[in-house]
Amino acid sequence: MAFATPKRILVTGGTGYIGSHMVQVLLRRSLAVTVLDDCSRGHQEVIDLLRSEAASESRPCDLAFERCCVSETERIRDLVRAREIDSVIHFAALAYVGESVERPLDYWRTNLGGTLSLLAAIEGTSVARFVFSSTCATYGVPEPSLIPIREGCPQHPINPYGAAKAAAERAIADFHAAQTARGISLACAVLRYFNVIGCDPRGVLGEDHDPETHLVPSALAAALGRRRELVVMGTDYPTPDGTCLRDYVDVTDLCEAHWAALSALTPRAHETFNVGTGIGHSVLEVLAACERVALTRVPSSRGARRPGDPPLLVADSSLIQRRLAWAPRVTSLDDSIASIWRWMRANPRGYA
Repeated sequence: MAFATPKRILVTGGTGYIGSHMVQVLLRRSLAVTVLDDCSRGHQEVIDLLRSEAASESRPCDLAFERCCVSETERIRDLVRAREIDSVIHFAALAYVGESVERPLDYWRTNLGGTLSLLAAIEGTSVARFVFSSTCATYGVPEPSLIPIREGCPQHPINPYGAAKAAAERAIADFHAAQTARGISLACAVLRYFNVIGCDPRGVLGEDHDPETHLVPSALAAALGRRRELVVMGTDYPTPDGTCLRDYVDVTDLCEAHWAALSALTPRAHETFNVGTGIGHSVLEVLAACERVALTRVPSSRGARRPGDPPLLVADSSLIQRRLAWAPRVTSLDDSIASIWRWMRANPRGYA
């Protein structure tokens, strides 16, 4: 037996970088979306931008926004019932590896504690599908023989960010098992994705963090003179050029993977998928791509390794490709970087 098509979806962290792009994907499918976010890391401005985009295209736009912390269990439960939510996509989290090493309790409180609060809020409600935004950081430093990384790779995270996400995955699995034992048809999907890059190709949404720690927008900000230089953190890793090697998946493809997982879930299913391209790029290769797109040199210097960074993370995404017929459409690093470059030039102050 299959579920009915998802219709009323709660997106936690929906004003953040990935969450806002997910909301855009859902609205373009004419679904009813409720965004829950305390905006501590996101931008409430995206709500008006998405409503304006729908109006300009004469599309219906059932978009509600609730400024709320994911730890507010009772308030979320009331919201879920009032909006008759049938599905949840959970993005709300802290997501800086280096910061997690410096402030581990914040990461455990938000990334694990917030997930526990959300699960408690949906228990006994109409929510039938739950999709969790996880990360390749749960794998830690896999043996070279295990790369590209499959879903069955042992999880040995080396930073609090990855550890808290791995613990949240376990909590979801235990919650799902308990619900199934009670005869409740809850379905869950965990998406472990690799480095995310790019932005909305139409230019409505972009990437705007404070502080900005992501490689591409940091490099492009240096190219635009908005920061002094890009510091390459670590040049002595066991990789071909000494810098970290990562798998970069475009944010639009990532959101389509979430939709594929959400819409394919069947009652009582519990699925885990990697989301990536299977192609690794080093920091220096990404830096060179930024210079190609910007047609200028990116001021840079070399620095020490950032605590908690594995040297090499590349995905084996064959499972999601085989099971859900998902595949990355944006496979050119330059194309993803170009979408960020256009948005940054058009929005010199970000969302402000």
